[in-house]
Amino acid sequence: MPITKSDKQVDINKRRIINGVDADVIQLYPMRHIFAWDAYNTGNANHWLPTEIGMQKDIEQWRSPTALTPEERQAFETVLGFFTTADSIAANNVVLAIYKHITSPECRMYLLRQGYEEAIHTHAYQYIVESLGMDEGRIFNMYRTVSAIYNKDNLVLSLNEGIFDPYFKTGTFESDQKFLENLIVFSVILEGIFFYSSFAVMFGFQRQNKLVGSAEQIQYIMRDESQHLNFGINMINTIKQEQPELWTKEFETKMINLMRRGVVLEYTYAKEVFPRGIFGMNAQGFKHYIEHIADRRLESIGLPTQYHVDNPFPWMSEAVDLSKEKNFFETRVTEYKVGGTLEW
Repeated sequence: MPITKSDKQVDINKRRIINGVDADVIQLYPMRHIFAWDAYNTGNANHWLPTEIGMQKDIEQWRSPTALTPEERQAFETVLGFFTTADSIAANNVVLAIYKHITSPECRMYLLRQGYEEAIHTHAYQYIVESLGMDEGRIFNMYRTVSAIYNKDNLVLSLNEGIFDPYFKTGTFESDQKFLENLIVFSVILEGIFFYSSFAVMFGFQRQNKLVGSAEQIQYIMRDESQHLNFGINMINTIKQEQPELWTKEFETKMINLMRRGVVLEYTYAKEVFPRGIFGMNAQGFKHYIEHIADRRLESIGLPTQYHVDNPFPWMSEAVDLSKEKNFFETRVTEYKVGGTLEW
């Protein structure tokens, strides 16, 4: 079909996250969703690669029969086993489901960046596993062999089935609500809750001066995931503004119940894979920490908090400040300046 010339410009007021105009091309201007463009530029400034991080000390500790306890080895392997699957689920959701339904050009730009970052994360896990000489097949297959990992993955996959259907389209009340539900499950539950027990364990290793190269890579991943989370929250809240009819009381109740299911799965995971606790963190501490995180996530999308508990791991705030947009690297003695600035 020939392209016809038109003097008519895009009306910025018709830009939408979904169901907007001009979805076939990325025409950035006039720009409406500035938060997405800011996230894209921040992602570019924060670029990193796992191979830039030295692993020699980790290799020596992993080979040493005394440097790590059996519980620490099990915890480290299990965390990697979860991460490997979770980031591949995230990548598939971005590339195969979310992107094609988004009609905001600037949001699409950031989603391209996010998909690339998920690939870097998977590369990082492979780099850690290969560097330490671990059983790659066993680590990357843990979602099939560890029930606590499978249950978390299965919740996300089962709830996201609808928008992976090749015939799924936005444009109706039901389909738009389903898409919004997917964003909440993907951004707020998967990226906002399901990573956090594992992040706490990895920062525990760092505090003990163990496996510091691996922990540093997880810090970079944490920074990326925080950016993904904030971007997802911004998209959710923008859709609420653009299509307020989707945000019904029934929908709110359903999302709160999904969040509650996610919280149970996450602290069950922590209890099952770290049964005797690790680095001073026990099952009850993990439970309260995840509930504390969940309340923050609920607040971020305008839902009422459910748990009202304090953060039982106050040292985590030194590594990951959850109350303000400040890079946790800035509060540490060592600043990593790979690829430019490290601001979220």
